[in-house]
Amino acid sequence: QAGGVSLPWDRVQKYGDPHKGFGHLKQLLILRHAKSDWKADFDSDHGRPLAKRGIRAARLMGRFISKLDLQPDLILSSTAVRARATSELASQSGRWSCPMVLCDEFYGSSPSRVLSVVQAQDATHSRLLLTGHEPTWSGLVGALTGGGDPRMPTAALARVDLPIEDWSDLRAGVGTLHWLVSPKLLLAMGSGG
Repeated sequence: QAGGVSLPWDRVQKYGDPHKGFGHLKQLLILRHAKSDWKADFDSDHGRPLAKRGIRAARLMGRFISKLDLQPDLILSSTAVRARATSELASQSGRWSCPMVLCDEFYGSSPSRVLSVVQAQDATHSRLLLTGHEPTWSGLVGALTGGGDPRMPTAALARVDLPIEDWSDLRAGVGTLHWLVSPKLLLAMGSGG
């Protein structure tokens, strides 16, 4: 249940990980930070916290990832309070045991700068969760998948499959967008809509 709405996990699970067992495939889970609280007391944009709605959404996305058996091997998160909190809440709610690395490079960044951080990751990690900001995250999904202009609302999550063995082989245009979901979509599915 999420906010009193029952989610259709049986329908969600069948769209899990069809590539399980293929060692050559890497995956990126690209998560935009959840809704922030513009009315809160914060010193700078970097310090803006999550709103109550954002807290609920971050937890929902963590459970969604776990229900699909897509727990990340490593979380790379922007250092901004709202992105870090989104990663932490998703991880707690999903009961993941992976480490989280905070990346200064993800705040006020560009898709190419994010790609360079990902390219430096250890090949033993098959699935990375990246948590960050717009417009970089929409641009990143578009760049990885060869174009388009995907819309990444707050707490939206994109799964990009990559036919590479090593993160250093990551290039623009090599990925396949498997799905892109938002908390609003998941809740609509749970309400029968």
